[in-house]
Amino acid sequence: MTTADVASTRPSPVRIVVAEDEALIRMDLVEMLVEAGYDVLAQASDGAQAIELVRAHKPDLAILDVKMPILDGISAAEEIISLCPVLMLTAFSQRELVDRARDAGVMAYVLKPFTINDLVPAIEIAISRHTQMRSLADEVADLHQRLETRKTIDRAKGILMAALNLTEPQAFSWIEKAAMDRRLPMREVAVAVISPDAVPD
Repeated sequence: MTTADVASTRPSPVRIVVAEDEALIRMDLVEMLVEAGYDVLAQASDGAQAIELVRAHKPDLAILDVKMPILDGISAAEEIISLCPVLMLTAFSQRELVDRARDAGVMAYVLKPFTINDLVPAIEIAISRHTQMRSLADEVADLHQRLETRKTIDRAKGILMAALNLTEPQAFSWIEKAAMDRRLPMREVAVAVISPDAVPD
């Protein structure tokens, strides 16, 4: 299997928005991507247009040139990165540009001139990294919520232990039973113990 065949083995083609100000390079890039099995949704010639097209089409990936009029690719990437992963194309390999692209959240970087065999691995890496980062962010949010729940339950246990002269396991059992009886999450029962005014009628 060649590198270009990777795209065609996906259950549904990766949907891409391309932004490149040089028309000839943009046409070649789009042709390469389409031949490799990718779905090019829209094409932009500047960074501002790229942002509009990404918002309108919600692609799986945006491929942006660094040097573009109106708004450069890295500035556009800063706006786009919350919507989809970004792959950056450039003829420049200066450290400063690479650092700016990384700080903007760019997932992969390809130097011109490039072939489809350069692009496909970079596309796969960009999408994979973005997916991992999103999963990690969701997991962290979940961990944060679990930590907050545990803190709330611990506070409620302390109040019950003092008010009802219970041991810690007994206080936990009290919250657990109240939650089961009322068909509420334990966190809600704990909040009600801490702030009785918060109990719904």
